[in-house]
Amino acid sequence: MAEKRIILELGTGNDLYGGDYTKAACRAVQDALHHSSIVLFRSLGYDHRDMRVQVTIGVQEPDKVDAALVAAELPRGKAEVTVVFGGLNVHDPEQDTTHVVATAAVAAFLPIEAGEWRLSEAHEAG
Repeated sequence: MAEKRIILELGTGNDLYGGDYTKAACRAVQDALHHSSIVLFRSLGYDHRDMRVQVTIGVQEPDKVDAALVAAELPRGKAEVTVVFGGLNVHDPEQDTTHVVATAAVAAFLPIEAGEWRLSEAHEAG
């Protein structure tokens, strides 16, 4: 059975005063999640526990992100978190603070049988 990506959501998050990369990453994941509502689980009888969720976080200092805490932000599925170089740091020299901006890509995959889904005839003709 092949896995198919059923959703891709993007989000951004920040920590403006604490320089906390994990906090910014968690906020980016929450932002991405607030953009989606996956109704197909109830509608089509899929179990959300079968979903694999692949999260990619981009920050300027990837080693400062606790991937386990980011994974805990996901309410469903089996989470895999990868942290890469990206995001943005904005330094404020007057206050001597760094504002951390993280980006998140949240992709969800389900095992779906080939041929299990197809367009209806009305869509195929259009």
